[in-house]
Amino acid sequence: MSGRIRQAMDSLPAGGRRIGRTVLANYPAAGLETTAVLAKRAGVSGPTVVRFVAHLGFAGYREFQSALRKELQARDASPLTLPSRFTDEVGLGEALREAGGVFRDDLDSTFSRLPASELERTLDLLTDSRARVACAGGRFSRLLAEYLELHLRQMRPGTRQVTPTADMAAADLLDVGRHDVFVLFDLRRYQQETIALAREARARRARIVLITDPWLSPVADLADTVLSAQVRSPSPFDSYVAAMALVEVIIGGVHQRLGEAATTRMRTFENQLEGLHQQGAAEIRAGRPAARGAGGRRRPAGTTASTDTNHE
Repeated sequence: MSGRIRQAMDSLPAGGRRIGRTVLANYPAAGLETTAVLAKRAGVSGPTVVRFVAHLGFAGYREFQSALRKELQARDASPLTLPSRFTDEVGLGEALREAGGVFRDDLDSTFSRLPASELERTLDLLTDSRARVACAGGRFSRLLAEYLELHLRQMRPGTRQVTPTADMAAADLLDVGRHDVFVLFDLRRYQQETIALAREARARRARIVLITDPWLSPVADLADTVLSAQVRSPSPFDSYVAAMALVEVIIGGVHQRLGEAATTRMRTFENQLEGLHQQGAAEIRAGRPAARGAGGRRRPAGTTASTDTNHE
């Protein structure tokens, strides 16, 4: 619903925009109050509230509030409450066809509702040569953050992945300022650590890009741009198929925007990587296997292990 209100803001009259800002500022509680209370909070009349919900496509205020309550239930859903399409009554072939349909619908819905202006603003922030970019996510969505950052670092300098735990966030926030951009992934069920990181980053004048689901993380109220992806899945677990596709679009957009600068950096990266591979192969042939760092990553001989505080 908050996304629906945001999309309608430009087409609303002045009174409707005041109501929209009031609801978003105290979402969703403000929308669950009576018409009279909401009108008073927004400084408008009762009939203006009625016209506001009609503009959003609802037959009346009661229908608007019913949709809000259903959204609250959906935001709190977990694998223990979501159904699975893979059951004993459904054959594997039928389940696979249905799964394909679910994922196609997720992609179609995500991209058909993606505001071009939000994507443009996101690319503006990620290709700003002065910006330092930090990517962070939650328990599962950190995988999306890592994937994006691994690509960004090949195309531009000044990127890193951060972990939104209290001690790590405190260290990562020490030097944050107005030239920092945080790309935060926060999807149902929203994580308090990510929300806290967003608040601290905003307090230090950093810009925030949020990747979230249709119900919108609380970080949306702090973000400069908000991109949402469907998470429907044939299993009880939310799917990141559409969110990953959205990340791929961002990667492609950044590459196109940076142009030759990105290509030159990528070429340098590939040359250095090939050099390291050749060095490792030569050492193996000479009977001196390259040392391995944490996680089994090969480390050139003669170097020492270091702790990478930006990665788990």
